Amino acid sequence: MSPLKLLEVSGVSVDVAGKRLVHAAEVSVGAGEVVSVIGPNGAGKTTLLRVIANDLQPASGVIELGGRDIAGIDARERARQMAVLTQHNSLEFAFTGLEVVSLARGPHSTGAALDLRICREAMEAMDVGHLAGRLYPTLSGGEQQRLQLARVLAQIWRAEDAGSYDQRRLLLLDEPATSLDIGHQHQLMRAVREFAATGVGVLMTVHDITLAASYSDRLVLMKNGRCVAQGEPETVLTDTVVSDVFDTQVLIIPHPESGKPVVVGV
Repeated sequence: MSPLKLLEVSGVSVDVAGKRLVHAAEVSVGAGEVVSVIGPNGAGKTTLLRVIANDLQPASGVIELGGRDIAGIDARERARQMAVLTQHNSLEFAFTGLEVVSLARGPHSTGAALDLRICREAMEAMDVGHLAGRLYPTLSGGEQQRLQLARVLAQIWRAEDAGSYDQRRLLLLDEPATSLDIGHQHQLMRAVREFAATGVGVLMTVHDITLAASYSDRLVLMKNGRCVAQGEPETVLTDTVVSDVFDTQVLIIPHPESGKPVVVGV
């Protein structure tokens, strides 16, 4: 059975400074589904996420969240249904880790005690509970990244906070694992998968193709602003397609245990 359609991007093009960065994109995400956008630098991956997050306006096309034009959803209501983690999260104030994560609960009116519990649960999911009292500027880049992910998880942690009849929730992540060591990369991806299992739709850009293939239900492969392939990892990741898109010779082999595609340079 197909998952309930949560996000629908139809024919969306994006122009920035007079240049077209995304061409007629077609992307969908179902409730409980993890979809990763992959592609070389400059392919338009971040621009695609930014237009979905309503940070950019499309030159054409429609973006719907739960069947509604996303631009027409009130900002507070949208914040209850959609959380966004950008690549760069500059924060210089001497907030503690817990205070940083607590910023996510602003759109809600659930009360301090429940908000605190939610924040601590999200922090434990990202293995940063021990950073609750640490000052954010003193943390490593990887620790800051994991705290920021805990923050966006806390923003849409409970389905009943979404404020919609079908309790829709969408998580947008732009390169969430880039600054992490290999252990925390997999811990993060497992946490994202577990979060999706609660009914959240996840759309993220991922630099590491093998990592994306390991944890995603579907992949969207972009090149020069166009979505050139979509589908299950085993379908999208072929020697010919990946070699062409990244302009380098690769070999795709199955993982010896999971059978998921592994990209090897040759």
